[in-house]
Amino acid sequence: MTTTNLIKTIPVNIPKEIKLKITHEQFIELALVNRDLQLERTATEELIIMAPKGSITGNRNSSIIGQLWSWNYQTKLGKSFNSSSSFHLPNGSNRSPDAAWVKQERWDALTREQQETFALLCPDFVVELRSKNDTILELQKKMKEYQENGARLGWLINSKNRTVETYWQNQEIEIYENPDSLSGENVLPGFALDLTEVW
Repeated sequence: MTTTNLIKTIPVNIPKEIKLKITHEQFIELALVNRDLQLERTATEELIIMAPKGSITGNRNSSIIGQLWSWNYQTKLGKSFNSSSSFHLPNGSNRSPDAAWVKQERWDALTREQQETFALLCPDFVVELRSKNDTILELQKKMKEYQENGARLGWLINSKNRTVETYWQNQEIEIYENPDSLSGENVLPGFALDLTEVW
């Protein structure tokens, strides 16, 4: 006779004032048994449980992912990722950008185990799309973290006021108001994000 280990789960509401701290190993274990949750972890080991995004934000994000995936499928220059992918950044945090891309050589340098869990690197390119529940200050902090951990290019897309903040490695932040498109320039050669599908 075969027995199955059943884990009884109950919902837990955690007030924002309470900070839960866990190690990277504990984060992996927690994420594996809570696959339906969107989890992140800061460099100071604070656990972040992210609220689901609304349908409009999900649709906008799928447009970004679709365009990035299509470009990468044609160029074969790296690997593209959606928001369900978590990366273990050099500073120790675990982050899940709304969209990300890693150059093929950097991806190939990872072990199979690192590829299957949380890749031990910061993506070359990241996108964060502001949803209704996101605060701009928290997203800006996250973008700076990507920048400091090696992201070569990052876009913070704020559909609320139709602005984009661009984060280049070792450069000042640039802000664009109501752009129709964004160029990946030398990081994503030939890639242009059509923002008319995002606004």
